[in-house]
Amino acid sequence: MTRSRSINVLRVALAGLVLATTAASSAEIGVFSTPTLRTSIEELRPRFETATGLRLRVTYDGVAALKRRIEAGEAFDVALLLPATIDQLASAGKIASGSRSDIARTAVGVAVREGAPPVALGTEEAVVATLLAAPSIATAPDSASSAYFLSMVERLGIADRIRPKLVAVSGGKVVEAVGAGQAALTVITVPNILGVSGVSLAGLLPERLQNYTVFSAGLATAPAEPEGAARFIAFLRAPETTATLQAHGFQRPPPGAPAR
Repeated sequence: MTRSRSINVLRVALAGLVLATTAASSAEIGVFSTPTLRTSIEELRPRFETATGLRLRVTYDGVAALKRRIEAGEAFDVALLLPATIDQLASAGKIASGSRSDIARTAVGVAVREGAPPVALGTEEAVVATLLAAPSIATAPDSASSAYFLSMVERLGIADRIRPKLVAVSGGKVVEAVGAGQAALTVITVPNILGVSGVSLAGLLPERLQNYTVFSAGLATAPAEPEGAARFIAFLRAPETTATLQAHGFQRPPPGAPAR
């Protein structure tokens, strides 16, 4: 082989290597996620992208809305939703069978405007009194937290007295609505409360009324980036990410804990 031909072959090889490297570094993982995980994912995103050279393209929306989008055939690689939703989508052939991984769980708390007088939440009776005294309560259509709240007040026998107080907030901004003075309080999972300007966590619901929500990951049946998607799920489950999740109001699901 002549020297000039050798140089040309080397150039072609190097060009191929550059193209392969560029393609790998520009690969995107399409993630559909409940907004409850937003603050954790956005804090963890740079660590994952720096370590892997992959980029995350995250779409945040309510669980019911994301379920409809997946059912309609919208493309994604990883879904971060509720366990039952992941299982339903797997049964429908929209999530890879057996790919569900439980990532984290959280409790339900009450958000009030910063500086508001303390509210009593220690007992079931105290929660009833607090809800009846509140002039307005923010809720969000398609929100799992709002669905639980409505079922809870039905169970407590106060639904008829609570419904006139409800303020429907679009876009999932129920906690921000409390901070803006549009409602006196909202009942929602803790990660949605922490870090929101103008809002305080008044406390958790007592154990008799508590509803621990588990969040799970599932792989698309035909992900565009299967290896990258699997790496992202493994990253979320790794011990190195636990402290970040805890800082945003999550804990790891205890072994054997029911997943709802």
